[in-house]
Amino acid sequence: MNPAAHTLPAPAPTAPMSRFERTLSVWVFACIVVGIALGRFFPVAFQAVGRMNVAQVNLPVGLLIWVMIVPMLLKVDFAALHQVGRHWRGIGITLFVNWAVKPFSMALLGYVFIRHVFAPYLPPDQLDSYVAGLILLAAAPCTAMVFVWSRLTHGDPLFTLSQVALNDTIMVFAFAPVVALLLGLSSITVPWATLITSVVLYIVVPVAIAQLWRRALLRRGPDALEAALHAIGPWSIGALLVTLVLLFAFQGEAILRQPLVIAMLAVPILIQVFFNAALAYGLNRRAGESHAVACPSALIGASNFFELAVAAAISLFGFDSGAALATVVGVLIEVPVMLLVVQLVNRSKGWYEAGLRR
Repeated sequence: MNPAAHTLPAPAPTAPMSRFERTLSVWVFACIVVGIALGRFFPVAFQAVGRMNVAQVNLPVGLLIWVMIVPMLLKVDFAALHQVGRHWRGIGITLFVNWAVKPFSMALLGYVFIRHVFAPYLPPDQLDSYVAGLILLAAAPCTAMVFVWSRLTHGDPLFTLSQVALNDTIMVFAFAPVVALLLGLSSITVPWATLITSVVLYIVVPVAIAQLWRRALLRRGPDALEAALHAIGPWSIGALLVTLVLLFAFQGEAILRQPLVIAMLAVPILIQVFFNAALAYGLNRRAGESHAVACPSALIGASNFFELAVAAAISLFGFDSGAALATVVGVLIEVPVMLLVVQLVNRSKGWYEAGLRR
C-alpha cells in the first residue's frame, strides 16, 4: 500500500489548525490557575491521588498519559521508513539536530541559565530537577504536532511522515540512554529502573497499541482511520489538560512563592527552539534541499514530544518536582513559539530559494 494513503488528507489551507490547537497556551494557563486553586482548597484529595502508585508509577497519571500518547502515535505510519532515502540529506540533518545537537545543547543551556544565571532566584533544592526536566523535554522529538507545522509551511508530506517514523523508531532505543547520559553529565542521579520502566510504559507499549490499532482500522479502509483519528483527537488534549491540573495542584505553593520561575524556565527553552530551527533550516539550504523539506526538518528539531516528556518527568521525579514543572513550561509556550517559527520560515522562502539557485 502506498504510505501516502496512510496519512491524513491535508486540510484546507484556510483552517490548518483547530481553534482549540491555536489557543492551547490559553488552556494550559487556565489549567495552571485551576490546578493551583484546587490544590490549595482540596489538598487531601490530591495527596491521595499522589499516593496511588504501583512500582513508582502513578496509576491515574499512567492512564491519562496513555490516553494522551496513543492518539498521537496512531498518526505515525512506520511503513514510511522506506521513503527515508528520497531526501537523505534532509533526513540526515534532522537526525543530526534531533539527536546530536538538541539534547546536548539543552543540557548546556540548563547548566548556564538554571545553575548560574538564574540560580540565585530559584529554589536551590530544585536546580537539578529543573535541569533534568529540560533534558527530558529536549530528548523527545516532536511526533504529532510536526504534521500541523509541516502543513502550515506546505512541507513535503512524505518527508514529514518518514522523518517522524524514523525519529520515533530511534526514540524507542535512544531515549533512555541519551537521558541517562545527560543526567549523568549534569551530576544528577540516574534512576535506571524507573527510566527503563518509563520507556516501556510510555514509548514501547503505546507504540505497539497504536500500530496494532492502526492496522486494524486500515483493514477497513483509510476512511476508517481518518474517522477514528478525528473522533479520538480531543482525548489526547483533554488528558493532557487533566494531567496539568493535577500537576499544578502539587506545584501551586512553589509557583505562588516564586511566580517568575516559569519565565526563567522558558528562557533556555526559547533559545533552544530558535537555535535548532535555524541550524536545521540553514543546513538544509546549504545541502541543497528544497524549502518543502527544510521546513519540516527545521520544525521537528524545534518542537518536542511534550506528552512523553511530562510523563517521564512525573515518573522519574514526581508531581511536585521541578522536572515536571520544566516540561510543562514547554507545553505552555509550544504553540505560540512554533507559530512564530512557521511565520519565519514562510517569510524567508525567497531568501532560502535564492541560495539554492546560486
